[in-house]
Amino acid sequence: MTTITQFDTLPQCAKTRRGLVAVAMSGGVDSSAVAALLQQQGCTVVGLTMQLWNQRRLPELQGAGPARHRCCSLDDVYDAKAVAQHLNFPHYVVNFEEHFEDRVVRPFVDQYLTGRTPIACTNCNTDVKFEPLLRMARQIGAERLATGHYARIRKNAGSGRSELLRARDETKDQSYFLWGLSEEQLSRSDFPLGELTKEEVRALARRANLPVAEKPESMELCFVPNGNYVQFIQAYSQERGISLRNGEGEIVSESGELIGRHHGVQNFTIGQRKGLGFAAGKPLYVLSIDPQKNRVVVGEDHVLRKTVCEVDGVNWISCEKPGASIRAFAKIRHKHEPAAATIEPLDACSARVAFDTPQRAITPGQAVVFYAGDIVLGGGWIR
Repeated sequence: MTTITQFDTLPQCAKTRRGLVAVAMSGGVDSSAVAALLQQQGCTVVGLTMQLWNQRRLPELQGAGPARHRCCSLDDVYDAKAVAQHLNFPHYVVNFEEHFEDRVVRPFVDQYLTGRTPIACTNCNTDVKFEPLLRMARQIGAERLATGHYARIRKNAGSGRSELLRARDETKDQSYFLWGLSEEQLSRSDFPLGELTKEEVRALARRANLPVAEKPESMELCFVPNGNYVQFIQAYSQERGISLRNGEGEIVSESGELIGRHHGVQNFTIGQRKGLGFAAGKPLYVLSIDPQKNRVVVGEDHVLRKTVCEVDGVNWISCEKPGASIRAFAKIRHKHEPAAATIEPLDACSARVAFDTPQRAITPGQAVVFYAGDIVLGGGWIR
């Protein structure tokens, strides 16, 4: 295994080598199956594994043993190496720790402290994985970058534009987390698993005798060792010398009636019901969070349902920015059923989304992703 610490210092390859594909290898079964599949198709493969987070940091959050079901751990790096050795292709570990902390970890913490609910995986895909890995792929002479994402890329014969589509396996579809990619990045990337189901991928891994064929899926954030993001926010902020407002704050009703008290707005997210810290005669949910006043507003479920939201940082990935309002289906969470809506562009980077029917818990910091059938038109961050 070769470790590269500064990817920008690699020599720029004058031209690409036909048939050479760089595979982003996480050490899991999906990306490992991609490498095996591409080899079977006659491609020459080079594996690239990202080192994203120093596992020795924040030791107070470490458990008795290695955390399970997290991606990008040291065990995952060694698993990726084992797969590369098994399939006999070069494998490199690239150190993106500083970039990952600047673009994913720190914004994740900062947004929670301002009452928002960020999506670390989208930021990682948009700001960390694709552009640096595509640059490295070009530096080593690879024509393309392949990943284990469950999504599809299709070339539009009419426009010549690369389009992002949902995966064939709807239960594994990851297109929601990829809306921030550029069309140029799509044009240089491959998602070989987009037409496969998870069961088919497992079967492929078993046939290739991959050492990770039975490895469980990663579910937790890679930089939260114990799975408790609130504890991580506290420990990471303390490491940075930031004093959190952990003093008592108010939990109030919509009318301002004091219902309870809390110990930090970072403990809450819109729509939350459990763990509010008080008993009520009826179910109550977090409606809004005011970090300036250190206040959490709660109310009944029907108040959570809204029809309109505005989004910033809009990226139109599979089409040009519309000149007028368009009809589409929109998702406000990864597991949200797409709902019919009108998307009205406000300017180059913002839009208003008006749903036909009220949607529950439209949460600042999450993303709204726009779909036309299976095509991902674009998306943006909820204000």
